[in-house]
Amino acid sequence: MADPLDAYSRVVSSVAAELLPKVASVRADRGSGSAVVFTADGFLLTNAHVVGSARSGAVAFADGSSGDFTVVGRDPLSDLAVIRAQTPTPTPAELGDSDELVVGQLVVAVGNPLGLAGSVTAGVVSGLGRSLPARSGAAVRLIEDVIQTDAALNPGNSGGALADSRARVVGINTAVAGVGVGLAVPMNATTRSIIAALIRDGRVRRAFLGLVTSPAPLPEQLRRRTGQDGALRVVEVVPGSPAQRAGLRAGDLVLSAGRSPVGDAQSLQRLMFAEAIGRPLPITVHRNGALVDVIAEPVELTGSGV
Repeated sequence: MADPLDAYSRVVSSVAAELLPKVASVRADRGSGSAVVFTADGFLLTNAHVVGSARSGAVAFADGSSGDFTVVGRDPLSDLAVIRAQTPTPTPAELGDSDELVVGQLVVAVGNPLGLAGSVTAGVVSGLGRSLPARSGAAVRLIEDVIQTDAALNPGNSGGALADSRARVVGINTAVAGVGVGLAVPMNATTRSIIAALIRDGRVRRAFLGLVTSPAPLPEQLRRRTGQDGALRVVEVVPGSPAQRAGLRAGDLVLSAGRSPVGDAQSLQRLMFAEAIGRPLPITVHRNGALVDVIAEPVELTGSGV
């Protein structure tokens, strides 16, 4: 029987061999980090905070090649950015699906921490479904379904790859939360939509409803009636917002939006992309013992929105 440590080592070393050539070191203005090649024509994925407000910078690869890049688009509210190398790049990494991850699963982090190019660490998925606040101007959102790992992450790992045992990129390392705790933006359907928007438009258009909410459990009677356990309590309605014009009030319990159940902030947030701008959005709330249906029409989120 093979030594389990040997099997573990073989997995980590094979992931490292596959991904090290495809993870670049990035320098932009006064920031630095990592980026992952994900297309054959030179597009790389990194963190928005790595490129900051820069329009260009430099990339360097494990084979010693280097060159300049331009920033294609950035989205601070997901902490993702797409850059394009102005030099030939290695074959792209395969993007995976973080929705398939389970707690305890082996993951490998590849990046350039503390200026040490081509560093590899390994660990497990410590937690799923975490949330990480992100800000752009006065607009604040939660990066949803963040991956927590105990694979060692340090400054410079940001923008690098978090991969599964088959070298598929399941996350983009984004933050060091504390000793032994690292976080990564998930690679899932929402992330792919954001990446596509960044390549196409250079930015991500989001819808603005104007609600400040907090998760709330449903009373037993309402739970039986709706078949859901939780909803969103409206804490504040922004004056002049689509939510106020629709008649929503502080104290309302939001049960559904777009005819889909709403159980947490993320489930409402998932609806607030470009497709929702200017379109009627049916919302059902529980108010004073009754179900109330309203129609809101979200507008585009600007830098001053919340």
